[in-house]
Amino acid sequence: MEKPKKHQRVNDILLGPLERPALQWLAAHMPAWMTPDKLTSIGVFGTLLTLTGYILSRQAAGWLWLASLGFVINWFGDSLDGTLARYRHIERPVYGFYIDHVVDTACQILMFVGLGVSPYITFNVAMVALVGYQAMALLVYTLTYVAGEYRISYGKLGPTEVRVVAILANACMFFFGVVYVNFNLPWVGVVTVGIYDLLVGTVAVLLFGFFFNSAWTKGVELKKSGA
Repeated sequence: MEKPKKHQRVNDILLGPLERPALQWLAAHMPAWMTPDKLTSIGVFGTLLTLTGYILSRQAAGWLWLASLGFVINWFGDSLDGTLARYRHIERPVYGFYIDHVVDTACQILMFVGLGVSPYITFNVAMVALVGYQAMALLVYTLTYVAGEYRISYGKLGPTEVRVVAILANACMFFFGVVYVNFNLPWVGVVTVGIYDLLVGTVAVLLFGFFFNSAWTKGVELKKSGA
């Protein structure tokens, strides 16, 4: 099978100056028996913990801490598997690219579904955010093919920042519970919206904004280049 074309990784995230040295240190200190595939499995395990935590938060808010722990474990496995492969020079470009993105998609679906079945976020809002996240993922994969650029970050934000925001939101959910705000809209009247629906909805709008802006810009650029 032909290897995918060489691409440039663009990961200019806000937390990059902290994350990159941490991942390199972890890769250098991983035991010999730890492999990228095992780290990928650890990331999936973290996702299942997040899903379980959100589902059980319907019974007690304390389970939100399990959801947050799941985000940390998912970051550990998902961020370190590729780093370890590159550190040990055991990359498998075709297999790694395929497994990484298929697993990421499955994990993202489970996380957003968990968020939507929790008592803090409306399921419809969570699904709209999931569509926005998947639209961005599709854009990333497409650009990897047509432009040789694997861009993980947009506007200094990437998956790591999304996890951090989710953990902070979980803490607010635990300490303050469901909070509602009222908006007095013309021709509609007073509309009551949960603060976390507002937060996730805002994230969804940003995702769609990044998607349409980047897709249009790259499309115009490719048309002018005659590619």
